[in-house]
Amino acid sequence: MESISRISSMLETARELTIEAAQSASSSRGAFKSNSPYRHISFSQIKKLLDSRSDRDILDGLRKVIALMYRGEPCLPFFSSVVKNVANPNIEVKKLVYIYLLHHAESEPDLALLSINAIQKSLTDQNPQVRAMALRTMSGIRVPVINQIVSLAIKRGCGDMSPHVRKAAALAIPKCYRLDPSTLPQLLEYLSTLLGDSQYFVVGPAVSSFLEVCPDRIDLIHKHYRSLVRKLVDMDEWGQLATLRLMTVYARKCFPRRTERIRVSNPKGFYGDEDEGNAEPEEFGKEIQVVDPDLDLLLKACKPLLQSRNSAVIVSVVRLFLYVGTPTYLNTAVGPLIALLRGPQDTQHVALYNIICIALVDPKPFLKYASHFLIRSSDVPHIWRLKLEILTLLFPHCGLHLKGIIVSELEHFSHGSQPDLVRESVRAIGRCAQSDATTSARCLRVLLGQISSADDNLVSEALTVIRHLIQQDPASHKNTVVMLAKHLDTTTSPDARASIIWLVGEFAGIDVGNNIAPDVLRILAKGFADESEASKQQIVLLGAKVYLHHLLNIAETAKNTADDNNDVNHGYDHDGPSHPPFQEGQKEEDPMVVLWQYILLLARYDTSYDLRDRARLYKSLLAVPSSTQLASLLLLAPKPVPFTPSPSETRKGLLLGTSTLVIGPDAGIHGLRGYEPLPDWVEAGKEPDPKLRDDSASSRAGFVEKVNLTAGERLDHALREHDVDTGRVRQNGTAMGNGKKTLDDWLAEEESEESEEDEEDEEGSTEYESEESEESEEESEEESQKGEDELGDEYEEDDEHTGSDDEKAALPPRKQSNILFRRIHEDTKNFELGGVAQTMMQCHMTKEEKTWAAI
Repeated sequence: MESISRISSMLETARELTIEAAQSASSSRGAFKSNSPYRHISFSQIKKLLDSRSDRDILDGLRKVIALMYRGEPCLPFFSSVVKNVANPNIEVKKLVYIYLLHHAESEPDLALLSINAIQKSLTDQNPQVRAMALRTMSGIRVPVINQIVSLAIKRGCGDMSPHVRKAAALAIPKCYRLDPSTLPQLLEYLSTLLGDSQYFVVGPAVSSFLEVCPDRIDLIHKHYRSLVRKLVDMDEWGQLATLRLMTVYARKCFPRRTERIRVSNPKGFYGDEDEGNAEPEEFGKEIQVVDPDLDLLLKACKPLLQSRNSAVIVSVVRLFLYVGTPTYLNTAVGPLIALLRGPQDTQHVALYNIICIALVDPKPFLKYASHFLIRSSDVPHIWRLKLEILTLLFPHCGLHLKGIIVSELEHFSHGSQPDLVRESVRAIGRCAQSDATTSARCLRVLLGQISSADDNLVSEALTVIRHLIQQDPASHKNTVVMLAKHLDTTTSPDARASIIWLVGEFAGIDVGNNIAPDVLRILAKGFADESEASKQQIVLLGAKVYLHHLLNIAETAKNTADDNNDVNHGYDHDGPSHPPFQEGQKEEDPMVVLWQYILLLARYDTSYDLRDRARLYKSLLAVPSSTQLASLLLLAPKPVPFTPSPSETRKGLLLGTSTLVIGPDAGIHGLRGYEPLPDWVEAGKEPDPKLRDDSASSRAGFVEKVNLTAGERLDHALREHDVDTGRVRQNGTAMGNGKKTLDDWLAEEESEESEEDEEDEEGSTEYESEESEESEEESEEESQKGEDELGDEYEEDDEHTGSDDEKAALPPRKQSNILFRRIHEDTKNFELGGVAQTMMQCHMTKEEKTWAAI
């Protein structure tokens, strides 16, 4: 019969599996054909499944409802049918019901309240997973009426034996606070309890809840600081992120930044007397940062997190080292941060922004990793842009060899086929030349070699960068301007030609004897009609500058001539004028005047409104040759030296590892929602008392000591305490009533208990047995009245009976036990610390004796 029942059960199981496989196959075919696996199932069929008594049908119906819910179809009509299954003991049914309830509780708050009692019953379930789910669901039902119930459930969850339930309680605290902020005092008590939990599994969510509910209550962290630091390594990634964020703020508010000046002696030469007169001071001060011991504990605990598999944890550790650590700790974190560049593109993107943020402050730690920032052919635009920026930030601090490699790489990519990459490479060369004067000549040669390129984009960007470099030191770039002017015959790019013309006009008055500006203007005037609008504007500006320099030279020459005549004719009277009268014909015959009039005439009839307006402006400024002060102020004013900052200069000062840092200026003035800048260092003398951080450690100091001891050391410690207590008892003569009991006290109590048990067991026995019990009772009463000394004498008498095994067996049981305890008592006194195992071997104890010794 058993075999038949087994076969029938196997057939039933196979039938169920076949039905489920057929249903899944049909649903997949329906999804493939109509892209809707549950379209053929009607409302009544789903409701029938939900109302079924079979857990399999209920599960099937719930799965269909959840699928419809996540597809955006209305599932509210199933609310009553779903919620009534909340008391189902099947855990899979509970999961799906809780999911549905959390999604629709706000739409039907009255019906959702009907399920609260069943959820409350689940809080006392034997399965911790069910209790955790119930607490999570109850806190997720956003109905204000049940807020006090949720608070009580959190209180119960904080004291639960399972860490999973306590974790659910920690995660429920922010939900309860958002539901009713008036419960904050109660929630703070729960948070304080959970922050001191012994399980790292619970502490991480508790810290996350703390940051969300009361991030400013740093006073709650003092007594848990060291335990949080020790549990940091064991937490999950999310708990580590929250704890690192909390500890960064805590360190700024509780540990003042102290520096110490140390003396460093300069090494002297081999001969101590050489250059004594011109020797520098032997000692000078150097400031180093003094790290608080508790802060150093945090920094050391964060080092293992640099090996984390989560990139966000690594960035958080780097942020901690940057803002509260020392340069030594920051140098150890640079390598793991660079290793993130081997990850996916999104990870590289975020890592590069954080690297730039650090390099803007201190680029030296990244010098030995400069080769990691060279562009690869597989890099996407937003990756190679950031790499180019990092190379330009590291360039001034690199060695000559590395500088040559960077310039060669930039020159190579400036000849590429991607216009954006070409433009950014040329701009990077310009930033390198501006940041390092020793290599600016080489960078300028590279840029000048690109002017003859057929790529108009490259030529335009190169001339813009060259113009910025020339403006930094105009006097040393005269030949460069001449070289650029020669390229006007071959350059066709409108922007490039405009840049060259502007440079010629800007430096036209530096060297009057070797001025090429009039000749360049004369050549350009011939093809004025064929130039672009930008070039025409620069030609008109060049003509105005050349004509202004001509007027200034005439005025200076006339002034010098007048001064010379006054010196020669000093003291003599003249009847006539000292100089010939001004003749109008001489002014018109001057070539510069004629050229200026010609330029104005060309601009007057041009089709550009802007060009005609500019020509009228310049004509009005230079209409009176003797009044050129205003024209000189407008046209010949010194220009500020242009400086091209790093593209991420606007992100300087943003907090490392935040989304605001990645988004940049688009995040707004105050950053994204939730962004908070790092607080300033607390002033010395205003920091909290360091003793506040000792409370949590002192409460369990003894426990930690005992946990750290080995089993043998703990046994030796117990034996040592036993010997001390025994010695005290013997000195006082009597046992202490409230102190620890000695072995003799235990023996006396054991004998009295045995005598009482014998009395009760032998009341209804025969007369022979009653006589023996009376004798044993009298003996036990006499022995109990004697005390410690009589018990010792009895032990001595018992020792006389020691002999062979047969003689011991003939003794009464009480005598045998007394002999046994006497041996154990004497052997225990001979125990040596650290040699318990050896002493037990020397005693040759039997198994029964070892058992009594353990008791």
